[in-house]
This record gives sequence, structure tokens and C-alpha cells, in this order.
Amino acid sequence: MAIKQITPPQAHETLDKDPTVLYLDVRTVPEFSAGHPQRGMNIPVVLFDQRTRQPTPNPDFLTVVEANIPKDVTVIVGCQAGGRSQRAAEIMAQAGYTNVSNMQGGFGGARDQTGHVVVPGWQESGLPVSTDNGEGVSYASLAAKAGVKA
Repeated sequence: MAIKQITPPQAHETLDKDPTVLYLDVRTVPEFSAGHPQRGMNIPVVLFDQRTRQPTPNPDFLTVVEANIPKDVTVIVGCQAGGRSQRAAEIMAQAGYTNVSNMQGGFGGARDQTGHVVVPGWQESGLPVSTDNGEGVSYASLAAKAGVKA
């Protein structure tokens, strides 16, 4: 199943028009805490091993998603540039989520090998940014609801 692709301005417009649409930010907790789209909730799809600094899949990703997001709700998934969110959207679709979109360009923009922006991100598009990392949006609170230690 192909995942629907949307741009940050399209995501912002969708979120503005419909308060039932959810924005799932799948970046790491430090990335999310530094700034994210308004109304974003954080469930990292990848965690970074403290010793090796290598990315590893978050084994609790789907468990936490399923405990917090109904399968029939519209979800926009975003990350830093669009790669992790594409993978997260695929995982969710395979698990039965029916209306999932990947936000191309993510929060920080997709870049080519030379560092030039090829798809502007949420921040570069001048869209509203939040640093709220409290109850109901932080990974710790969402993981706790799923009975998982963050």
C-alpha cells in the first residue's frame, strides 16, 4: 500500500481545518523537545544507542502508537527530513491504520547530497513551532499510557 505524501504547508492546512487530525512526530525525544509542529505528539520510531550512537528501531513504537492513536483517525507522520516518517507510516499501515500520510521534508527539510534543500521542511516553511513536551504529547507520557517504560 502506497503511503500518501503531503508537504508541510498541506499538513498545516489539514491540521488547521480539522481538529481531529493528529500529527505524529517520530523523531527522537531531544529533537522533538527542541521544536516541533503545533499539536504534535512524540513517539520515536528509532532510538539512538547511547554507547554506539547508532540508530536502532524502537521496539515499543507500535505498542505506544496503538495505545494512543485509534486506527481510523487521520494521522500525519513527520520526522526531520521525511525518511523515518515514511518508515513509521508504513509500519502503521501494515498494522491496520487506514488514513496515514507522510510529511515530505519533515521538520527540517529534505536535502540532497550537496546539502541543498530539495523539499522545505515545516520550520523553513515558516509554520508555527511549539516546544510543548508535556502530558499527552511527550513520549514519556504516551509510553506510560501504553504501560511501556520510555
